[in-house]
Amino acid sequence: MSFLEIHNVKIKGISACVPSRVEETKDYSLMTEEEIQKYISSTGVIRKHRVKETQCTSDLCFVAAEKLISDLGWDKSEIGLLVFVSHTGDYKLPSTSCTLQQRLGLPTSCMAFDINHGCSGYLYGLSIIGNLLSAGTIKKGLLLVGNTQSKNVSFFDQSTYLIFGDAGSVTALEYAPENYDLMDFHFFTDGSEFESVYIPDGGYRHPITPSSFVMEEFGNGIKRNRTHLRMEGADVYSYANSYIPKSVQALIEHCNMDVATIDYLVMHQANKFLCERIRKKIKIPEEKTPYTFPDFGNTSGASIPLTMVLKLKEQLRVRDLDLLMATIGGGFSIASARLKTRGDIYCPELLILD
Repeated sequence: MSFLEIHNVKIKGISACVPSRVEETKDYSLMTEEEIQKYISSTGVIRKHRVKETQCTSDLCFVAAEKLISDLGWDKSEIGLLVFVSHTGDYKLPSTSCTLQQRLGLPTSCMAFDINHGCSGYLYGLSIIGNLLSAGTIKKGLLLVGNTQSKNVSFFDQSTYLIFGDAGSVTALEYAPENYDLMDFHFFTDGSEFESVYIPDGGYRHPITPSSFVMEEFGNGIKRNRTHLRMEGADVYSYANSYIPKSVQALIEHCNMDVATIDYLVMHQANKFLCERIRKKIKIPEEKTPYTFPDFGNTSGASIPLTMVLKLKEQLRVRDLDLLMATIGGGFSIASARLKTRGDIYCPELLILD
């Protein structure tokens, strides 16, 4: 079991940004009205935000970071760490974190690196940046997490096209030996299931060739090529439904937590059916489980911070909170966390990138 506990780090702010373009599930032309209603009833996804062709994950994170840094009144010269977590970086090389250091005007003394993670990326990123800051040699850091998964899905594959939305987020953290937020994590990885959620071509194992763009039939009207995301929904559901509750339970036992005292369960916003099954297994009431997938879909690694900004912003600012978090990402990569905040976490209104 991989557990991690972090002290001496305070979250000072969380910001999120989505693109202005909205796609309504009801407007999807390849399904009947009855099929669309069944889909919405099952997944809960009514609409999602999608980037324009020229927009990237880094653009969403940049807008969110500029706003948060300004509102916090941070001196950029004091930011010594930038971590960018995404599957959809700007380039194969260099790391997008390096280009964001320059765009944001951060000092060249800033440590910057990328983490190649998707839906589980926020908790992985939070644990890594928190651990680095806890030593006290770096005082302030930015965690930028997001994805523009719409760039990877086939219009002719309703299993992926209708579920994924685009978003970016920024979490500002600082070294705080007193009045810090307590962070506990549990991690679980099973690479034997990687083909349940993956893009076959485009990496160095299977480089792009002309055949990568040939559309293939997969039954039930689904067509995609080898550069598109492939997701075996039944496999993902079965694995997540089994192992996310196990991860959460391991964390609960490790931390000697009383679930009844948890203020909120903030889950990765995969879809309504899966989230509700997990919520019931963990035995958290509906009123303690905020959801944002109806209006934003599955926003991958950005879904937890996006949900915090939209649903918990006032409470994060004015009171202590005991939060339980859970997520699953491609790999399979599972993470759960307990975050005990001490108030004074600033969240600006959701930002929109035109």
